[in-house]
Amino acid sequence: MPDACRRRKTRNAFCGECRHRLYKTDIMFIQTTQIRVRYGETDQMGYLYYGNYALYYEVGRAEAIRTLGFTYAELEKQGIIMPVAELNSKYLRPAYYDDLITVKTILKELPVDHKIRFHTELYNEKGELLNVGVTTLVFLHADTRLRYGMPPVMMERLAPFFEKSM
Repeated sequence: MPDACRRRKTRNAFCGECRHRLYKTDIMFIQTTQIRVRYGETDQMGYLYYGNYALYYEVGRAEAIRTLGFTYAELEKQGIIMPVAELNSKYLRPAYYDDLITVKTILKELPVDHKIRFHTELYNEKGELLNVGVTTLVFLHADTRLRYGMPPVMMERLAPFFEKSM
């Protein structure tokens, strides 16, 4: 587990599948998963190609949503789509072929409108922070492409992660 996770005050830890950790904290929702860098994801220098970081963010988001009891496919069947509206990424250290990367996906605030913002941190096996990113998605009606508020059931499942401890 990265050092940053150990330092964070955690009230409850929930075990998911063997690759996933989910934390309930006083202020945010945190979910982690791991991905091993494959040869085809690297560039000529042996680094994880910069464009592939967005794919790792997507894996983290999809697993976070799955942990809440949803999948993107289920939301789409309900007529809700979640396109990316904004993506920011900061590269701190390279990841290399065969590195085991921990993808930490964080919701720092409870979404209140049609947007949801995922913060992502990527760590290597030494616990070194490699990359940070922020991805903003919007909820839209699949048919009309008009804004859609966050699905109430998703809000209900996220709300407990943002309750203050008594």
